[in-house]
Amino acid sequence: MKKFLSIVLVIALLFTLAGCGGAKDGKPADEGKDAATETSDKPKDAPSGEKRVIKVSTKFVDEEQTAKSLKKVVDAINERSNGSLELQLFTGGILPIGKDGMEQVVKGSEWILVDGVNFLGDYVPDYNAITGPFLYSTFDEYFGMLETDLVKNLNKEAEEQGIKVLELDWVFGFRSMMTDKPIKTPEDMDGLNIRVPNSRLYTYTIEAMGGNPVSMPYPDTYAAIQQGVINGVEGSIMTYWGTGQYENVKEYSLTNHLLGVSAITISTEVWDSLTDEQRTIIQEEFDKGSQDNLTETIKLEDDYAQKLKDVGVHFHEVDQEAFMEATAPVFTKFDKWTPGIYDEIMKELKEIKANLK
Repeated sequence: MKKFLSIVLVIALLFTLAGCGGAKDGKPADEGKDAATETSDKPKDAPSGEKRVIKVSTKFVDEEQTAKSLKKVVDAINERSNGSLELQLFTGGILPIGKDGMEQVVKGSEWILVDGVNFLGDYVPDYNAITGPFLYSTFDEYFGMLETDLVKNLNKEAEEQGIKVLELDWVFGFRSMMTDKPIKTPEDMDGLNIRVPNSRLYTYTIEAMGGNPVSMPYPDTYAAIQQGVINGVEGSIMTYWGTGQYENVKEYSLTNHLLGVSAITISTEVWDSLTDEQRTIIQEEFDKGSQDNLTETIKLEDDYAQKLKDVGVHFHEVDQEAFMEATAPVFTKFDKWTPGIYDEIMKELKEIKANLK
């Protein structure tokens, strides 16, 4: 009996010690737990060591050079950040692109959009002016425009709208017509339904060139051509080959009406919440990616042109002067553009061309 009582006393003592063991400096165990919880509950932008996951959305499919260069950028950023950043690349319009994608940026989503400069024009209208029809005949002319105060001021205006512009120079070639019939003059465009992105600039340009613009997401165009909804699309040699449109239409008319170029944008709210090191890594790698994309695009354009010819695509020269004259009124259709912006652009362009000689 004494042995039994001794065991009971020992057990009781153990429970008492266990109850006291959670206390430290006179605080009950529950108070210590609350304190730990409060310490870990830090603001989003506090240095907590948590991984930041940022989605990168683009219309380009995996086979296109821009998507290939973007993958290199995303992999490099994730590796350099040592786990503090995880960029996730979504190609082919899987996630919102265009207007919807830019809305994600503006509302502060963890989001990087890679899409046309024209979608910046919905927030800062003069972006459309610097990418208007038939302004540039070489990539270097456009790159020179990006160095002007005119464009630098546009980037500042974009920040006031909540958009941080990381790049404006991810070119993928000049855009021309991929259709089911040859085009040489504006009259040849009559009656043709041509897909355009959801952009007033593209709509007005195709209208002025003589066609019927049909707005739709690019991923829908392949089936739309097969079903006869549209007669073709406009885009670069890189896009023609990369998206397989040569399986649908075999006529490529070299209008070169617009420069194919993408902007890289992120929310200013997200950008400001990153550490200095994270911002440096992201900016540096997108800079490198821009050069990689440019180098590969220049190298591949001739290769892709030959591949297109090998699968039966016919290339056609056009009456460039006739198309330039037809599209001149496009620059008068935007009431939100700064008065005189076209003249300012042409003045800058004249100086750029002189310096490039």
